[in-house]
Amino acid sequence: MQRITASALGPYQSAVIRIGFSATYLLFLLRELPHRHELYGPDSPWRWDMARQLIANNDAFSVLMWSDSAFWFEAVYALTLLSAAALLLGWRTRTMSVLFMVGVLSVQNRSIFMGDGGDNVIHLMAIYLVLTRCSRVWSLDARRAERNTVRNAARAARGLTPVADVVGPVLWAVLGPVLLIATLMDGLGGTWWLPTLLWVVWLGSAAWWAANRYAPHGEPRTLLDVLANLAHNATLVVIMAEVCLIYATAGWYKIQGSRWQDGTALYYPLKLDYFTPWPALSDILASSGVMVMVLTYGTVIVQVAFPFTLFNRRVKNILLVAMICEHAGIALLLGLPFFSMAMIAADAVFLPTVFLVWLGGRVTLGRDRLFSRFPRFPGNTGATGSSGASGDSGAHGVPGDGRVPGQQGSGRDGTEEAPQQGAGGGHTLVG
Repeated sequence: MQRITASALGPYQSAVIRIGFSATYLLFLLRELPHRHELYGPDSPWRWDMARQLIANNDAFSVLMWSDSAFWFEAVYALTLLSAAALLLGWRTRTMSVLFMVGVLSVQNRSIFMGDGGDNVIHLMAIYLVLTRCSRVWSLDARRAERNTVRNAARAARGLTPVADVVGPVLWAVLGPVLLIATLMDGLGGTWWLPTLLWVVWLGSAAWWAANRYAPHGEPRTLLDVLANLAHNATLVVIMAEVCLIYATAGWYKIQGSRWQDGTALYYPLKLDYFTPWPALSDILASSGVMVMVLTYGTVIVQVAFPFTLFNRRVKNILLVAMICEHAGIALLLGLPFFSMAMIAADAVFLPTVFLVWLGGRVTLGRDRLFSRFPRFPGNTGATGSSGASGDSGAHGVPGDGRVPGQQGSGRDGTEEAPQQGAGGGHTLVG
């Protein structure tokens, strides 16, 4: 009970999920930028009035249904792009995660027949990210919180008040009337959970700001931390269950197919023009009956077996590498890069914490070596809180955010989660 209430588990895993899904959708929106009007806009075969009738029947949510003007579509598309980029960088993560969710649901529900399995995963993960504390490492929020901690300590030593945040309250004040108008105009879809989620996040941001400002070390702040940790940890369990259901469902359905039973299923998509970006490479693979059979059976075995290996770390990691390689092969051979990126990002919830800390260290080292060649960008700035290079929580008695144990975060606006003590990974089911 102490572990799941006092700390947000899997900070590195949740950060990778945030980065992976925001990057996937950002690249998708950029890739389809020339075709956005045909896919989701005013030139779509699935016209605006047809989408409105469908959404009225299935109670879906899309802000694109608020107006059929081209200007409104461009504004929503641009906002989705910007929120995905901001979420990727971890800037005002709580607010950007909500805007990212709104953008994803709006664009996808506008033309639901344009999506595939990867879009379904992004659809769900965009909702889950709102409930996670995914900016505790590898984010601009973590770097800002670390710098504010040092700055406020120096100001406190001189008897000055802490640095006041301006951007957070402004975002909160701007988005509040928008949410109120959307609620009164019945523009949040026909479900109860979406308005509830949006209002809870908005009111919770106000409570978080008030607790940080007036009682940073009091019981209200502690209570909010406990609630946020519980929501984060429960959401991580849901994400893990979601990944297991995806693979278990796919694997058991494959077992029932005759082409998967005789080991020839992989041959057929390699011969479809829609799924052969590299025809020569597909022909080479399809010409080997043994390789086709091995990959066909291997896909089924890995997908069916993975949920049963979660409690054996070594076997789980082996199958995890196999699934990541499988999705990389799908991206290369079948021309489905965004589907593969979405699935790899979902698989990241099971990556070991030690590996992620090592990977963060290598990225930081490469960045420092690159910037050290330019006089304006000194290589070693000491800002390790956002890179994760020194974030091996518990290894030296230092939390994963790079701060001294016992210090409180300085996030004062409620739009982002400042790193808190006990954000380490550890040997859990996640890590």
